[in-house]
Amino acid sequence: MKISESDLIINPDGSIYHLNLLPEDIADTVITVGDPDRVGEVSKYFDQIEFKKGKREFITHTGYVGKKRITVLSTGIGTDNIDIVFNELDALVNVDFETREVKGSHTSLNIIRVGTSGAVQPDIPMGTILASSYGLGMDALMNYYFQQTTEDEQLLLNEIKDHFGQINYINPYLTAADNGLLNTIGKDMFHGITITAPGFYAPQGRIVRAKNAVSDFIGLINSFKSKQHRITNLEMETAGIYALAKVLGHNALSVNAILASRVKFEFSKEPNKIVEQAIKMVLERVN
Repeated sequence: MKISESDLIINPDGSIYHLNLLPEDIADTVITVGDPDRVGEVSKYFDQIEFKKGKREFITHTGYVGKKRITVLSTGIGTDNIDIVFNELDALVNVDFETREVKGSHTSLNIIRVGTSGAVQPDIPMGTILASSYGLGMDALMNYYFQQTTEDEQLLLNEIKDHFGQINYINPYLTAADNGLLNTIGKDMFHGITITAPGFYAPQGRIVRAKNAVSDFIGLINSFKSKQHRITNLEMETAGIYALAKVLGHNALSVNAILASRVKFEFSKEPNKIVEQAIKMVLERVN
């Protein structure tokens, strides 16, 4: 079946609508970052930069580290942007733009998020580089997609739903990291469940002027435990990345530079150094 022009928008130059990329522009290994300015902080370590493109908040550099071709792409903040980026990345490799039909053979991308995050456990210090073993979504993105969960994911999700049962207006979803990437890129890193929130302030338990509907949200988060599993950190993209990657048949891992301790009310004095450390670790391990 052909995909309609309104469902998959292709620009006059043959590039996909938001990302402004052609199918040949992306590598099989993609590093995503939230901040457009961070794209250059990754590609400065490339041995060769093949091209740079940008549209809106979506900045893309593709190049080589040694013989390894890598794309680094900014997503912007939030799972609404992840919805755009992951569907368009998938279309670039799995849809024939000439016929508007899904290709007969499927291409799986390796997608590694390098982002910032705040720890919710007191024993995780600022400066930690943490790989998300699971992404737990508190946003609404996956209400709009059919998602098949494994037995392990569903059992853990059921316990999480019971724990957060007092918040009756959310429908959490949970997806595991790709095991291969977790054991290679994420080896020797701190592992834990990462919560993806639909906002930065009250949805992450911050209090400024507006009154929060959920009291002691951080306490509720860090008190969850199930066997070896606990919630370690908060951010705004990981769960959407994991869930859509799985739905579309790609492999994903989220690597988090811990810049804040939410239980000690502290923020790093050297956030750029921590992010740079995470970038270097990922590039060393994908090469």
